[in-house]
Amino acid sequence: MGPRVLVAGIGNVFFGDDGFGVEVARRLAEQDLPEWVRIADYGISGMHLAFDMLGGYGTTILVDIAPRGHEPGTLSVLELRDGDRTPDGPVSFDAHGMGPQAVLAMLDLLGGGAGRILVVGCEPADTGHRMGLSEPVRQAVEPAVRTITELVRTEAAGTAQQAIRGT
Repeated sequence: MGPRVLVAGIGNVFFGDDGFGVEVARRLAEQDLPEWVRIADYGISGMHLAFDMLGGYGTTILVDIAPRGHEPGTLSVLELRDGDRTPDGPVSFDAHGMGPQAVLAMLDLLGGGAGRILVVGCEPADTGHRMGLSEPVRQAVEPAVRTITELVRTEAAGTAQQAIRGT
């Protein structure tokens, strides 16, 4: 059995491109992934995600929008290390809408470890109050699915190499 991986689609479908993570999770659920990969649409249920992350996943892949100043639809993959997980200011805990930093802060408060945390983010174009992804973000969904599928393969290969080395 390979590593346990949680892929968490995050976002609010009522705010345009903020529904990116939810759409990617929906598309990933249609893929033929190993049984040790769990795909979940958390939407705005940050508390639920924090509690699920306590389940001992080796890797969690958060899928969300990531405003970083790039062209809309640009994908980025980031690895969050312990220092990256510390919020810059106070974190608001809201059972109906916690962003990734608040989820990770909640996880720390609960005393849990999350293993490796990756973020597959997409530069949004429009997060106004509307349903549906903008065209550049909609076009980034399939590349994000391919990226996550490749990350899962890489996790499996890394685990196999560790087993061979006996670490």
